[in-house]
Amino acid sequence: MKHIIILGDGMADWKVERLGNKTLLQYAETPYIDALARWGRCGMLQTVPDGFHPGSEVANSAILGYDQTKVYEGRGPLEAASIGVKLRDDDVTFRANLVTLSDAEPFSEKVMVDYSAGEISTAEAAELISAVEKELHTDIIHFYSGVSYRHLLVWTGGSTNV
Repeated sequence: MKHIIILGDGMADWKVERLGNKTLLQYAETPYIDALARWGRCGMLQTVPDGFHPGSEVANSAILGYDQTKVYEGRGPLEAASIGVKLRDDDVTFRANLVTLSDAEPFSEKVMVDYSAGEISTAEAAELISAVEKELHTDIIHFYSGVSYRHLLVWTGGSTNV
């Protein structure tokens, strides 16, 4: 038997007062989602195992049956695979996001005001990551450009105890 699993990753939201204290999904007209729910089988399950942060990389790989205690290494390896960076066995990877910080001074007072650098374009981001690579790379640290605000840092021979 074939199955289609529809996982509403990222669909949870905060209630909006001007929408009658409903979330955007509760407020929206969703005839196709409603039809799928009527024709399919619905239920709830815990997609994030105990002890793991509630991120989409954890939930999505768990829903596919992967045991997070054996395979989870963070977003870095997934980012590397998505942009075609080949990793060595001793590489430690980190997802490197471009973000927007407040203008506060001193620097220690800055706060993140946008997680996606204003939905930066891939072309603009590639220029920034290229500059970061040029200025900060070493024999064991390299930065790779990804898509929009999502990028990769590879630390050859690095420690996972960071």
